[in-house]
Amino acid sequence: MKITLLSEESIRLEPMAGQLTIEAESADQEYSPYQMLASGLATCTFGVLQSWASNIGIGADDLVIDVSWSFAEKPHRVGAMELSYHWPSLPPERRATADRVAELCPVHKTFMQAPSMTIRAAA
Repeated sequence: MKITLLSEESIRLEPMAGQLTIEAESADQEYSPYQMLASGLATCTFGVLQSWASNIGIGADDLVIDVSWSFAEKPHRVGAMELSYHWPSLPPERRATADRVAELCPVHKTFMQAPSMTIRAAA
């Protein structure tokens, strides 16, 4: 798979053979924590869609996932995320089911029901 850093507020995941790669539009762009967060969502969603597709005999070699986000303030954080997918070989009659399958991603579920979080110094 390949993750492309499209901007400071968006990434794209595309299937590719071999190791996961992360590429930027420019050499001075760094992989931010926000892009990492979006990459986790994209990778998880790709995985559940690919698994479902395999089980019903549909290829996912052309499945591309884009994730973008916007910020909220006080405190500064990700306020909204949008995931869209482009999947030319997906039959139109399977699209609504694919939308529901994408929501089965555990990262998506985590965003929908925030976990408790503890931060502490290690002993």
